[in-house]
Amino acid sequence: MKHIERLFLIAVFTCFLSCSSVNAQDSGLIKLMVNDEVFDVQLENNSATDELIKILKKDNVTINASDYGNFEKVGNLGFTLPTNDENIHTSPGDIVLYRGNQISLFYDSHSWSYTKIGKIQNIDSNKLNEALGPGNVKLVFSLK
Repeated sequence: MKHIERLFLIAVFTCFLSCSSVNAQDSGLIKLMVNDEVFDVQLENNSATDELIKILKKDNVTINASDYGNFEKVGNLGFTLPTNDENIHTSPGDIVLYRGNQISLFYDSHSWSYTKIGKIQNIDSNKLNEALGPGNVKLVFSLK
């Protein structure tokens, strides 16, 4: 009987350890580096982010983004993600997919039809604006 109880306790403990170790993709968090600043991004739960995570498991995604309309930085992904477009009102820190192959990072608000990718957590607009600067910017998405 003690042998069975011991095995049971080992099984419960092993399950607890595996269930409690949460990684980036399980929690829906990824990292975004904007120049030298690193931000945590909470992902939306949709087919676009599911595919993005599959890609990020292989390598980081780097986007050269330029200013558009004095409210966002936008750049080409170099590949296409599934779209789930809906008319949304963005705010600073929102990250969206446009036309399936472009990522936009908003530093101001705008309304349009996008697929929401995620939002920078604990957004500090001043810190974001400093990181983005006035010109082109490199955005690097990663799981770490």
